[in-house]
Amino acid sequence: MAEDAPQNEKPELPTDDLVTTSHTLRTPTGGLGYTATAGRIVVRHEKHTDGTFDGHEPHAEVFLVAYTLDGAEPGTRPVTIAFNGGPGSSSVWLHMGLFGPRRVVMGDAGALTPPPWGLTDNHESLLAQSDLVFIDPVSTGYSRAVEGGKPAEFHGFTGDVETIGEVIRLWVTRNERWLSPKYLAGESYGTLRAAALAEHLQDRHGMYVNGLMLISSVLDMGTIRFTEGNDRPYPLFLPTYAAIAHHHGLHPDRTLAEVLADAADFAARDYPWALAQGNRLPAADLDRVAARLAALSGLDEGYVRRVRLRIEHQRFFRELLRASGRTVGRIDGRFTGWEADDGGEMPGYDPSIAAITGPYTAAINSHVRTTLGYANDLPYEILTGRVQPWSYKEFEGRAVSVVGKLSAAMRANPHLRVHVACGYHDGATPYFAAEQVLAALPIPDELRDRIEFRYYEAGHMMYVHEPSRLQQSADLAAFVAVTP
Repeated sequence: MAEDAPQNEKPELPTDDLVTTSHTLRTPTGGLGYTATAGRIVVRHEKHTDGTFDGHEPHAEVFLVAYTLDGAEPGTRPVTIAFNGGPGSSSVWLHMGLFGPRRVVMGDAGALTPPPWGLTDNHESLLAQSDLVFIDPVSTGYSRAVEGGKPAEFHGFTGDVETIGEVIRLWVTRNERWLSPKYLAGESYGTLRAAALAEHLQDRHGMYVNGLMLISSVLDMGTIRFTEGNDRPYPLFLPTYAAIAHHHGLHPDRTLAEVLADAADFAARDYPWALAQGNRLPAADLDRVAARLAALSGLDEGYVRRVRLRIEHQRFFRELLRASGRTVGRIDGRFTGWEADDGGEMPGYDPSIAAITGPYTAAINSHVRTTLGYANDLPYEILTGRVQPWSYKEFEGRAVSVVGKLSAAMRANPHLRVHVACGYHDGATPYFAAEQVLAALPIPDELRDRIEFRYYEAGHMMYVHEPSRLQQSADLAAFVAVTP
């Protein structure tokens, strides 16, 4: 009879399970030899009990994929550290859609390819200009809290920033990249995370980054949350509504540029004034504003009046093409879908998310196991609700905003540059809101030229639109190529 194991025996501690492979990216201008490293690294924290240091306790196992160019000089070779948003999203979108050496083949709005989709070499990969590191926050991808740990500790603003910051510090230190130019790339909530990380890395670790790539930016949640008493989002979404209406043929004989200019002018002047008047708005002004708002948004004037000039975004996606039995996407308003019937107030799903989830899920699962040689039986969490409720306890009683953190980071590091990428048809993080927030950023005028905007005729993941992907790849390559 086997003896029982000692009852005081400690459980086996988690260890890194990184796998390294070698590859070549074939491009029209030649081959790029690179090394890929995929796997989970153990993140530890310093534990203290009653003022006594108890050591470094395993806290989480965080999945990352890194691509480094063979033969490059680490001291001068840039590295871009990327993540997506959600909260609850893995890094799959930037990884397999824009930056990485392999990308998804799925078609586009109105011309989607059927399953099982495919992968192809990404000739425009940012790997030509920068090494790449993709990080999946805890509970996304293959990242998890350690056995016995509490995932909720990572499901909030501060816990998330501290954990991702520690992963960045570990990777930079272990790979001897402290002297490399460093960039943070975030998409959606990842832009809020990136801005907070810029300040956190400076203050906590003395690590100053060269640039931020803010793709589909939201730095102030008050600009996109349609909450009671908050009229800020209504004008800020209007140019996006106009762009989506234009795409669906509701602004005939007008260019997109013309429509956007009119919408931006109205959204900056008359529209906020009219909302602020409430029932004091004279009848003649109400008639004028309602007619203008309907014409720009593509909605029926009667509907605009019924909602008291306040067009909530989910309502817009449901209402715009109701007459034709269609609903439009939130993430990308170029996509359309069907509902069970045509009487609902809100969409039952986002057709743009439905269109991209299958291709990207297939791509990452195939790529990681087959190409990168990393095997894990956990489900790779693409976009999960398991991180909810996400804690914003630091912002109790006020809007979630990292405007102060970004401005503090730029003032302390005047060399920090910011690239902002906007999709005109992005109904999640409207470009006009990003413009307003950054225009009001409290930084000296001499730092204003550190911020650049680029625009694309697509949505939140603008790179699913092939012309936008090509242009965006070139824009980001140019951003990284600037000598620090």
